[in-house]
Amino acid sequence: MSDDVVHRLSVEGVDPLALAGVNDANLLELARRLGVRVSLRGDSLSLAGSTAAIEKASPVAQALIDLARMGENLDVHDVERLIVDEEKGELGRPSAGADPVKIILPGLRRVIQPKTAGQREYLRSIAEHDIVIGIGPAGTGKTYLAVAAAVDALARKRVRRIILARPAVEAGENLGFLPGDLQEKVDPYLRPLYDALEDMMPRERVQKALETRTIEIAPLAYMRGRTLSDAFVILDEAQNATGMQMKMFLTRLGVNSRAVITGDKTQIDLPNREDSGLLQVERILPGIEGIGFLYLGDADVVRHRLVRDIIRAYAEDAQG
Repeated sequence: MSDDVVHRLSVEGVDPLALAGVNDANLLELARRLGVRVSLRGDSLSLAGSTAAIEKASPVAQALIDLARMGENLDVHDVERLIVDEEKGELGRPSAGADPVKIILPGLRRVIQPKTAGQREYLRSIAEHDIVIGIGPAGTGKTYLAVAAAVDALARKRVRRIILARPAVEAGENLGFLPGDLQEKVDPYLRPLYDALEDMMPRERVQKALETRTIEIAPLAYMRGRTLSDAFVILDEAQNATGMQMKMFLTRLGVNSRAVITGDKTQIDLPNREDSGLLQVERILPGIEGIGFLYLGDADVVRHRLVRDIIRAYAEDAQG
């Protein structure tokens, strides 16, 4: 059409495949959702369409380019999330604003960068507090970003070791009936922590760190009686720690240690919900200097689009 306008954005230094996605899926989704024609040629991404459509599509496309430039693996769900952020006026370019939070992983040519405003505040809170309690639903990156911050602290020699712990609480299963020795029984509970680590460090480096105990992954019960100094300690799935376990964990921290506690209040597997140590610290620790609380919501979910909708549906059902 003659009244169409064309707007070009520089993609210099960007991996074309990372930006466009498999079979150009990201660009096709951008075009479909925002009513523009998109083409990627050389060092520029061109948007063509009505003035109104271009005004809406340009900041979304620029945010997508910024993420690709930082080495993010992008898919159509990222495109959708950026469009939703733009509609809500919450679209923050990674390059915009003071002190952008990003983690450059050693040994891998990758950068971990928050994808939502909530994730950005979460990483900032981890940088600014000795203890951070991150509460939110599945898929918001609570554990993943905490592990990234821990790997970064270790690489920069701010700590000498990383300790990752989880309460081994049966979610409808009984540990006693699982086959194998104790380590084999608890490994399934700790597997997500191994997965996060292996996504951020070469596997051989993870294995070496585990052998030298530079990195330790263990059930929460193993923390009793220890003093954790010069360490970045993460307690994952903290909603399943009892009040006594939580107190035990918090009082383990030694000199030059920091802790991140993550949990989801909607997934408490303890027989009595009120026994949850996460609910207890939420009541008694706010206001203490050096302890930060960060709440992530369904807007921070970066998994499949349906995960966000499923969380909202369950929340609405719980409210009656």
